[in-house]
Amino acid sequence: MTMDGIVFKIKKYALHDGPGIRTTVFFKGCPLRCWWCHNPEGQRFEPEHIPFKATAGLAGRTEIAGRRWTVAALMSEIEKDRIFYDESGGGATFSGGEPLAQPEFLGAMLDECRRREIHTAVDTSGYAPPEVIRAVLAKADLVLYDLKLMDDESHRRYTGVGNRRILENLQILDGLAPEIVLRIPLMPGINDDAEQVERMAQFARGLNHVRQVDLLPFHAIADGKYQRLKMENRMAGVKSPTRQDCEKVGAQFAAAGLAVSYGG
Repeated sequence: MTMDGIVFKIKKYALHDGPGIRTTVFFKGCPLRCWWCHNPEGQRFEPEHIPFKATAGLAGRTEIAGRRWTVAALMSEIEKDRIFYDESGGGATFSGGEPLAQPEFLGAMLDECRRREIHTAVDTSGYAPPEVIRAVLAKADLVLYDLKLMDDESHRRYTGVGNRRILENLQILDGLAPEIVLRIPLMPGINDDAEQVERMAQFARGLNHVRQVDLLPFHAIADGKYQRLKMENRMAGVKSPTRQDCEKVGAQFAAAGLAVSYGG
């Protein structure tokens, strides 16, 4: 049987999804509904038609978000940029959507990349059954793990799911000893207060394999996507944190002994 999965975007020459120059593959489908999601076209699990931007000559036309790829075809696409991986220490990053929502396909891609000696990273919310964490994420060279909120009720309000499984999975992953980068989307008025940040910092401090913390300040770059998809943008009008705001949060993580970067 041919293994395949649904991908909605492939980004070449990515510089912020792991070390070096990378090819980032965006898997379609996500069980979360984060208010600040900047890839809303990746939320639904099936391919869908999305209207083009209302520019000259494209009115009324649509593009398809999501197509099926076999492992062999996707590996062929990734291999096209091997020279850049070899020269920069880069590789392939699997993002989404939520890549763990297609665990068999993701696992097969990680296996094939390892066979071909291509460095792999997985960008994940961590919301998956524990057995998927053990069987699939353990195959990655690097895991970019989202940490959004420590409070279960607040996490459920802003993402649609609780965070107990996410925190437990992060501890399981830490026990498997891969390299971990925590990615914290910095959302004004949601997770940037000193108490919330301190709880995240102390939790991160208790892990053994966190290489660094990436603070990712909110931006409104996806506003147009929400309009085209006719989806509610619950962060409409929210301004991005200033550099000073980010550095204030970063100082709390640094005080907990963690390396901090800004923007991924």
